[in-house]
Amino acid sequence: MTLEEKTAQLYGVWVGASAEGTEVAPHQHDMEAAVDLAALLPAGLGQLTRPFGTVPVDPALGALSLMRTQARIAAANRFGIPAIAHEECLAGFAAWGATAYPVPLSWGATFDPALIGEMAAAIGRDLRAVGVHQGLAPVLDVVRDARWGRVEETIGEDPYLVGTIATAYVRGLESAGIVATLKHFAGYSASRAGRNLAPVGMGARERADVILPPFEMAVRESGVRAVMHAYTDTDGIPSAADERLLTGLLRDTWGFGGTVVADYFGIAFLNTLHGVAGSDGEAAGLALAAGVDVELPTVKTFGAPLLDAVRDGRVPEKLVDRAVRRVLAQKAELGLLDADWSPVPAVLRDADTTAGPDAVRGTVDLDPAANRELAGRIAERAIVLLRNDGILPLAPGSHTVRRIALIGPTAEAPTAVLGCYSFPVHVGGQHPDMPLGIELPTLAEALRAEFPDVEIVVAPGTGVDDHATEGFAEAVALARGADVVVAALGDRAGLFGRGTSGEGCDAESLELPGAQGMLLDALLDAGTPVVTVLLAGRPYALGRAADESAAVVQSFFPGEAGTAALAAVLSGRTAPSGRLPVSVPRRAGAQPSTYLAARLGHAGEVSNIDPTPAFGFGHGLTYTTFAWSDLTVEDTEAATDGAFALALTVANTGERAGTEVVQLYLHDPVASVVQPVQRLIAYARVDGLEPGESRRIRVTVPADLASFTGREGTRIVEPGELELRFGASSTRPLLTTRVTLTGPVRELDHRRRLHASVEVD
Repeated sequence: MTLEEKTAQLYGVWVGASAEGTEVAPHQHDMEAAVDLAALLPAGLGQLTRPFGTVPVDPALGALSLMRTQARIAAANRFGIPAIAHEECLAGFAAWGATAYPVPLSWGATFDPALIGEMAAAIGRDLRAVGVHQGLAPVLDVVRDARWGRVEETIGEDPYLVGTIATAYVRGLESAGIVATLKHFAGYSASRAGRNLAPVGMGARERADVILPPFEMAVRESGVRAVMHAYTDTDGIPSAADERLLTGLLRDTWGFGGTVVADYFGIAFLNTLHGVAGSDGEAAGLALAAGVDVELPTVKTFGAPLLDAVRDGRVPEKLVDRAVRRVLAQKAELGLLDADWSPVPAVLRDADTTAGPDAVRGTVDLDPAANRELAGRIAERAIVLLRNDGILPLAPGSHTVRRIALIGPTAEAPTAVLGCYSFPVHVGGQHPDMPLGIELPTLAEALRAEFPDVEIVVAPGTGVDDHATEGFAEAVALARGADVVVAALGDRAGLFGRGTSGEGCDAESLELPGAQGMLLDALLDAGTPVVTVLLAGRPYALGRAADESAAVVQSFFPGEAGTAALAAVLSGRTAPSGRLPVSVPRRAGAQPSTYLAARLGHAGEVSNIDPTPAFGFGHGLTYTTFAWSDLTVEDTEAATDGAFALALTVANTGERAGTEVVQLYLHDPVASVVQPVQRLIAYARVDGLEPGESRRIRVTVPADLASFTGREGTRIVEPGELELRFGASSTRPLLTTRVTLTGPVRELDHRRRLHASVEVD
């Protein structure tokens, strides 16, 4: 291959994207003038960026267009190599008319990796059927500051939960033949003050013990084939130029063999935002040397700037060769280099593609009944009941509930269930005249369907973030005339300041946006029992409502089936079973903090600020009760290369079936470096316990799970006493035992054990 042919395999082209604004990518306005595709194609093309996710397009017509584009690309270059087509799939396939699943924060709330793997496989099948090869998900960033706008895209604040859920997602996506992409590698979520793309201020130990473990787990266990570098710099080194991260750790240590792709415009940012490169050619050289293989979303630094830098000796051609070998190997895995490769996607194999667009329009359904049912199951399992004084469930037709006042800005907003990477928000917001493409029943509509014999009166009270108070009087009057108030509050997803949650929509504090907190207080003062229902992208401090609401129901952008799931939980048709993947703060300004704080990060006499959460990580109630008992430990001593065997019994002591989530936390009282007070090392979702039924849960904990990064920067297991806490949440330990590790300090490497063995009888 010529140098031009090789570099052509290392960049994408974004057909149809605007160069005039920041619609869907940061600094999109910095994109160069429209690419001359005809001039580029004789050399070949590495990637096609978002053929379905750039503008609303009928899925069948999108598949037809992609087919014709791929045929054109292959015909134009002398090797007949097509492009890899990639799409966003963070909350479902980001295409018009595709199923909008709950956002990743809801995945974490399920504590159910198998269910999330099932969802990912369904998303992958839809992507593959229309000709897409790569999905830009999942996000493995561990929440460090809930003010960060992209919290909704994360799975939670605990690295073990993030790792297990994300690994299941990758396996599901890859099972459908789609290249999954881990992002953002690494440290993006730790940006200072929760500001998007701000510098990251953390030490090597926090990075090694909190940020990196989910990525390590996914690389080792999932078969993932792509990794996306993070935008941020850590201690002055941008991820896109960090050879120790992208090559030394990812490839040489962990053994990753796939491709590293740039976050959109991230290579050019080495020049324009980070200032570690003086030109686009220099930025290209830094990224290639670090281990970045593919420039996305469109050609900028890996085009003419890279060619010039290689020709004049500033960038070694061997770096180009290294990257192109990885890209071509991946294309070979995908069958794109096979002699019998065809550009015709599965959905068009039986169609007459020569008859024109009208022959296929409307023939592809990306939101079939099976997808909707799956989206509903996830939404139901992700809803977290934070508080309940007994008012829930509201039995349909109950003589005590004849009128419900549904008050709040998310009550009649169809898109209140969607995150910023759902197509109707991410792209559809730029096309207001285009139909949404999927059914999005409002919470008001869902409640009327769930409670047909109950009068439901509705008022917004205020906007999501407009600070308006003139609607308070009507809202309070309706509240006083009702038997129960459902306060529908939360976020509006958006991009770059156009929402209250989402990429570039960071929060100054964790108060409810706008005047919603004031509205909630006014409703509490009205005297009618208030059920606070949150449709949000991050946890918010609820003020008095955390203690004075009759019930608090938390959902994190639960997707197209979300309002029906909420209505089912409120009525009791479904019992809530979600658990918090992030702590809910008691005070809006007590952030940043997560449950992983060390002792000095907790309440104490050294500060007047108490960061104790209103509801801690892992918390969640249901409509029955459970008793935990009979904790046994096979041996309370084990060597630093040994294991502990434990067992306990969980029984349903209530009057209806329910789900309990057993969580195991490790507390290390004395260590050579400061440790979190506790951290999650295992969990088990125990579904469908009938009244009076009990299950025995057996857990084997290898000593490797007590490891941490020591003073010398290596991972170690130290001898000494440990406390193992079985709890219903991080703030509610129920059964505790002390065990002791004996023997010498032991060093571990990347081959260490990552999981406890958990069996539910």
